[in-house]
Amino acid sequence: MVLQHLLEQSLETKIFYSVLLFSWTVYLWEAYLAYRQRKIYRTTTHVPSELGKIMDPETFEKSRQYQLDKSTFSFWSGLYSETEGTLILLWGGIPFLWNVSGHLIGRAGFGQEYEISQSLVFLVLATLFSAVTGLPWSLYNTFVIEEKHGFNQQTLGFFFKDAIKKFLVTQCILLPVTSLLLYIIKIGGDYFFIYAWLFTLVVSLVLVTIYADYIAPLFDKFTPLPDGELKNNIEEMARSIDFPLTKIYVVEGSKRSSHSNAYFYGFFKNKRIVLFDTLLEDVSPLNSSSTGEGTGLEAERPPADGSENEDMDNSHKVKNKKQGCNNEEVLAVLGHELGHWKLGHTVKNIVISQVNSFLCFFLFAILIGQKELFSAFGFHDSQPTLIGLLIIFQFIFSPYNEVLSFCLTVLSRRFEFQADAFAKQLGKAEDLYCALIKLNKDNLGFPVADWLFSMWHYSHPPLLERLRALKVIKQD
Repeated sequence: MVLQHLLEQSLETKIFYSVLLFSWTVYLWEAYLAYRQRKIYRTTTHVPSELGKIMDPETFEKSRQYQLDKSTFSFWSGLYSETEGTLILLWGGIPFLWNVSGHLIGRAGFGQEYEISQSLVFLVLATLFSAVTGLPWSLYNTFVIEEKHGFNQQTLGFFFKDAIKKFLVTQCILLPVTSLLLYIIKIGGDYFFIYAWLFTLVVSLVLVTIYADYIAPLFDKFTPLPDGELKNNIEEMARSIDFPLTKIYVVEGSKRSSHSNAYFYGFFKNKRIVLFDTLLEDVSPLNSSSTGEGTGLEAERPPADGSENEDMDNSHKVKNKKQGCNNEEVLAVLGHELGHWKLGHTVKNIVISQVNSFLCFFLFAILIGQKELFSAFGFHDSQPTLIGLLIIFQFIFSPYNEVLSFCLTVLSRRFEFQADAFAKQLGKAEDLYCALIKLNKDNLGFPVADWLFSMWHYSHPPLLERLRALKVIKQD
């Protein structure tokens, strides 16, 4: 009945409600998957037999509670986000904000012909609205959930300072890039989509190149890895696979979170490696207890009794046992990361991204002249280029984006297995096996996953699958 009524409506109405219908369909699908995984969290209360030797009951229970809290939070924040987006569309929030932007530039003496200026004001207002409405959720996630489970290291003052800095840096990048993109589209003629694609390609390559050197240091402290055994071993491993390593940094991630990470960046002969201090067992400040004693985990396996040193600082936060990996395990993790480079995963991802970007700009060039698309979202008298980008890329392309996202997730899992196998070829299978266990524990990852949820969401294979693969490797 509802579908028949929709089919009888105008094309603009069909487009509008089709977008809403698809958006809620995706939301309900995601909610169903989350329900399946939340059921796993609730019902799997004991360590499975195959995990008995690598995960103690206390850590298992902590990870279960952490993931359950995150899942519940995700449900409510997702419902709010979907409801907010629906109300914005139904109440004409986008054309309203566009008109407000026009009014503001009009007061500054600019007319309707200054579309790019109006677009920039629209962007500032839209991102400001998003930041303000998302702030309570971010505060709750950081100072309730992450704090409760011992991950948050931020003070309230640091949080707000960081949020303001992120907003300002985002505007400094977003506004000039957007203004140039809109200008290129306007003057590019029939082949503007080629020029727009080339421009975004250059911008993305520049941002990747300068991010760790000029942008990331605005938020975190980067220091060169001190000379010593670890640095020598990393440089030796890089030379063995012809990785053009120039610098190794340690980033002070511990001032905001106890989660750990490692990555590399750079093009051509100028590669750098970045290690989070929380990844390094001998460096992480989170291993310093109030009594000055080291705690916890041995190099190869979590302790069977699950004993833990509580009250590791004056705020009585719940802390994990000894944080991070030893030097050999760090090398194994880097062997995995460098495997992505050696196997061409980074280049393949860039190629896929740019082919997709070109296709999207090409389709955008075809669709931008369709007045019905603008009318469907309340723009009856004008067709602003920025609004066209928003409508087509975010709404019209949403079914394609969902399919592409799933395909990239599947590809990512394949790449992860290949990178693990590469680390094995470097003789790091045993150390990577232990490192994965430690990192899972440090980040309170839950090792049991619903098959459908993990298939749709996990860009990395579940822990047990990776351990089984490495165990087969070791047996071989």
